This record gives sequence, structure tokens and C-alpha cells, in this order.
Amino acid sequence: MDWVKIVYSVILLACGILIFVAASSQKGDERRKFIKSKAQSYAFIVVMGMLILDVAQSVYLTIQGNTSYNGNWISPIMFLTVISIIYLVTLLIYRKKYGD
Repeated sequence: MDWVKIVYSVILLACGILIFVAASSQKGDERRKFIKSKAQSYAFIVVMGMLILDVAQSVYLTIQGNTSYNGNWISPIMFLTVISIIYLVTLLIYRKKYGD
């Protein structure tokens, strides 16, 4: 296995563990749900933006006649890593903003 994939897998695993630890804090139910929903909505917006950019790039390259384009914009492991980090950062920001 390529060492880059191993590094990204470790980063993804670490981000997932941090997300679960950060999300399981003992705050009020409504406040905790509000904070998690805000972070999830921001991460969802980023996912949609990245996917729209990928589709726009493929349409543009198809119109330009680039037949060598294979549609691999970003690897799935990298995509999940970026989304996990974005979710973790926004969760921590909203916890600090709306939490203690």
C-alpha cells in the first residue's frame, strides 16, 4: 500500500475520533443539537461546493474537447479527510461560540 494512503487513512481516523470525542461533550440537549446541526450544515455546504466544482470542471473540459479527462478530481480518502477536518473545525468553532 502506498505510504500516502496510509498517512491519509491515519489522518482520517484521527479526525473521526476527534469528532466523536468533541461531539459527545455533556452540554444541554438543545444547545448540543444546535451546535452539531450548524457544523453539519456548514460541512454539507462545503461538500456540495466541492462536488459542483468537480461537475463544472468536467463539463468545461468536455466542452473544450479534452478527451483525456478521466473525472478523477480528488481521491475519496482525501475528500473524506478534508470534510472531516472541516466538520471538526466548525464544530469546535461553534462550541466555543455557543458553548461555555
